[in-house]
Amino acid sequence: MKPDAPAAVQPSQAEFTPAPMPGKAGAQPFGKGFVTDAWYFVAQGRDIAPASLKRHEIMGEPVLIGRTRAGQVYAMRDICPHRAAPLSAGRLVQKPGEGETVECPYHGWRFRPDGVCAAIPSLVEDQAFEADRIRVRSYPVRESQGLVFVWMAADARNPSEPDHEPPVFPGVVGGEARLVEAMDFDSHIDHAVVGLMDPAHGPYVHQQWWWRSEHSMHEKAKAFAPTEFGWAMVRHAPSSNSRLYKILGGAPATEITFRLPGFRWEHIQVGEKQVLALTCLTPITETRTRITQIFWSDHWVFDIAKPFLRMGVVAFLKQDGGMVNLQNEGLRYDPALIWIDDADRQAKWYQQLKREWGRSRAEGRPFVNPIAPVTLRWKS
Repeated sequence: MKPDAPAAVQPSQAEFTPAPMPGKAGAQPFGKGFVTDAWYFVAQGRDIAPASLKRHEIMGEPVLIGRTRAGQVYAMRDICPHRAAPLSAGRLVQKPGEGETVECPYHGWRFRPDGVCAAIPSLVEDQAFEADRIRVRSYPVRESQGLVFVWMAADARNPSEPDHEPPVFPGVVGGEARLVEAMDFDSHIDHAVVGLMDPAHGPYVHQQWWWRSEHSMHEKAKAFAPTEFGWAMVRHAPSSNSRLYKILGGAPATEITFRLPGFRWEHIQVGEKQVLALTCLTPITETRTRITQIFWSDHWVFDIAKPFLRMGVVAFLKQDGGMVNLQNEGLRYDPALIWIDDADRQAKWYQQLKREWGRSRAEGRPFVNPIAPVTLRWKS
């Protein structure tokens, strides 16, 4: 694909994001609300053992993730409708005629993986009460490429069925993930996404001898193209001031992709070998986001460099987390934010995607990606 010429200068290259105001139908202002009717990463499949019950929080909702003894993953609201005890504090049991059920630790009410109540132990025989009319909210769940995704519907009480599947990532090779690190940031997912896709902060926030520094900054031009629910920096040779790529040897070529609601991956090819660095953003609450970094590779260098790579990933996460905390000092005052071309174009794209997603859902029409192919230029 031939990249377009650099983006034309707009009447004003600086854009302001004003203090949040109520959005149009289906649209959420920046830093508020969530992308719904979408899949969110919640856990690695290998971390969900048979008969296990694990509590998660997504968008401020408690979600129980479990796996039956037969191996099926399921998700339900982690609140018993009787007295609000967390079902994840109970256990998975199997009673005659009921199959496997989640038993509440408080009064033993039992719920099937689809959320339907199977039994209320305190009832006596002549008490005509239809237990199966009681339901705990269940969530569509998928297990793909060793990852577990939960569908978060716009209307939790009348949820829609998924109309698309979770993303399938290129470069999931070499068996199970080679490296996994996670950290919770005190940030709304919008700010986490923008920080993740920001190409200009590296020389200032991530100053390591093995990465890059302020003194190595130079102009870059990268071609971008729309993808399904997002965009990609078209495959290219890594920047010369990114020393980490050099340990891969050969002539690495990388493509960096973002997809709603919060997936960013870098797929590197070195001859026949591959590296995939996947980042999943999961909104825990309005002010807290979990960042999970997952790596796969069939490249021999991982056997040697894994301890050093882990140190680097942890260092990056801590540096980004520290900057988030600093940024929060300013965000407390709800300031207008300035976005400039071309370094902040991806931040603008994310906001456009989020608005279009909400509006297309509200209007009952297909999503139309607003991003066009373009070459962006910046210094880093």
